[in-house]
Amino acid sequence: MKFIQVKAENFRNISFADVLTDAEDIVLTGINGQGKTNFLEIIYLLCYGSSFRTNHLKEAIKHGENSFSLSAITENDKEIREHIRLTFSEGKRRIEIDGKEIQDRRELIYSFPCIVFSHDDILFVKGEPENRRRFFDQMMSLYSPLFLDSLRSYRTVLLQRNAAIKQGNKTIIGLYDKRLALYGLEIMKERAEAIYGFNSVFPDLFKEISETNLNITVKYQPSWKMEDSDEIVSYLEDNVERDIILSTTSSGPHRDRFTVMSDDVPFSSVGSTGQIRLASILFRIAEAKYFFQKTGKKPLLLIDDVLLELDSKKRGAVLSSLPEYSQAFYTFLPSESYFSEHKENALQYEVSEGEFSVDRS
Repeated sequence: MKFIQVKAENFRNISFADVLTDAEDIVLTGINGQGKTNFLEIIYLLCYGSSFRTNHLKEAIKHGENSFSLSAITENDKEIREHIRLTFSEGKRRIEIDGKEIQDRRELIYSFPCIVFSHDDILFVKGEPENRRRFFDQMMSLYSPLFLDSLRSYRTVLLQRNAAIKQGNKTIIGLYDKRLALYGLEIMKERAEAIYGFNSVFPDLFKEISETNLNITVKYQPSWKMEDSDEIVSYLEDNVERDIILSTTSSGPHRDRFTVMSDDVPFSSVGSTGQIRLASILFRIAEAKYFFQKTGKKPLLLIDDVLLELDSKKRGAVLSSLPEYSQAFYTFLPSESYFSEHKENALQYEVSEGEFSVDRS
């Protein structure tokens, strides 16, 4: 799948844009603050229905306006074109494909698989545990509808159980334990499988690009050590008093840990800043490679100025290690050139104050 044409109105600093994107590689250049990342956010929104920069779409409305609209013409591998439109007005998001409103964002996710590389990705390596949980949950949701269903169901039951905990009613709390255990076991099983697959890709990739012998892997540590739902229910019952005191469910997949390890030591405590930044970029490349292994589909890549902190050799190595993709969007500062000759046909735009002009240099 690729984007053929993208339009935006009243989105962040973009009053109006109509950008042709019918190429495998699209490069956006310009100084910071001109709208390069805003354009990547538009593509991401049209792929996911959500933003990678904010949980509140109201923040993306251009100052002085009260709504924004985004649209695109896309083309799949069979050269069939679709029209996607996303509008946000009066606090409500509406998404349409070929004029038909979609009710569940999963219709976008599995039609337009997209992976974004951003500066905040460094939190996957050195940030809090919830950052890595979010990364792997998103990675798995991209290729597994069953995992996404289990995750959604688990979160719904967790919210219900936590509400009962706040009431202090043990009878009501117990009504949710069995379902929490069943959904949780399914999540744990799929997470363990995903980490096994991720570790079949990531360590060798890091060694190759970093040119070191560091063995960097991800260790999965489930909150529940049991593998039987009845055992988990008993555990929840035994710890219900603690949960009531804490006013929350204190164990379960929402507490699972994913730790980036260098042999037997957390990588965040021994890796240099440059190595940690490189690892965060390679997390995304490993995700894209694993996605292709699982589905045979080529993802769309959004690469947002994440190479600046790497030396020129590693920049080239990272770009050369990218997996097969349907289309890639890159943001660069002026005069940056990381591409080898095979990228010379990239479609290039200069971005200035929210406006896009073809770079013919």
